[in-house]
Amino acid sequence: MSGEPAAVNARPRGGAGEERIAAAFAARAGSGAPTALMPYLMGGYPDPRRSRELARAYVDGGADLVELGVPYSDPLADGPVIHAAGTAALDAGVTVDDVLRLGEELAADVPVVLMVYANLVHHPGFEVFVGRLRDAGISGLIVPDLPIGEEAADAVAACDAAGVAFVPLIAPTTSDARAAEVAREARGFLYAVSVTGTTGERTALADQFADVVARAKAHATVPVGLGFGISNGTQAAQAAAAGADGVIVGSRLVRAAGEADPIAAVSAAMADLAAGLGR
Repeated sequence: MSGEPAAVNARPRGGAGEERIAAAFAARAGSGAPTALMPYLMGGYPDPRRSRELARAYVDGGADLVELGVPYSDPLADGPVIHAAGTAALDAGVTVDDVLRLGEELAADVPVVLMVYANLVHHPGFEVFVGRLRDAGISGLIVPDLPIGEEAADAVAACDAAGVAFVPLIAPTTSDARAAEVAREARGFLYAVSVTGTTGERTALADQFADVVARAKAHATVPVGLGFGISNGTQAAQAAAAGADGVIVGSRLVRAAGEADPIAAVSAAMADLAAGLGR
């Protein structure tokens, strides 16, 4: 694969969801600032009303796509900031239905990719769960604790049938053979994890961005989004310089959402990230 952004299958296997995600990446690639900005929002945090206001701040701040998290009691891939936010949302009574309603509202403006843990998908069944995403207009699905292979086959098939893009993750420790296997199942984009471990803000990452992105692009036929640890405009610029088609930012924005004036704090963080990407 070349380093060209937003490569898309001629016939998207993820249907309408993949087409919408591809269009968002393509629109950004054709601009003067070609790297897409994909902020993460914990659904229902700090409360349902302000969560909707934060979603609007994301859109107004230049989000090209939004990763929408479902609060879960045992989030294996989440660092302390996102874990705490999810716990607070659960304590406030936020449900999957609440998050899907938020996703439906947000999807009127930008493609939404839902991030959810496997147990919440297994409980109703893949077809039922993915059908709910389709009905809400949600474009994609990330299930970080669902290994690609036999365990994920039913989920991928259900997503394809419903027109929802299945987005797998590739880690720095993933072997080349395994990376090729994971990339084959990627619809919409391939989520490249910049560091080993859980989500969270880091201070030094640039040295490894290029290797992580290059390994992902060696196998991907869809855009590559880089996430985990990116927290400011400087790091966003470094990710873009490394060839990432999109930059995913979570903990920094979730931390801002917990401040006294969450809208102002999130808007400032979004402005810094957008500036780093040359907006």
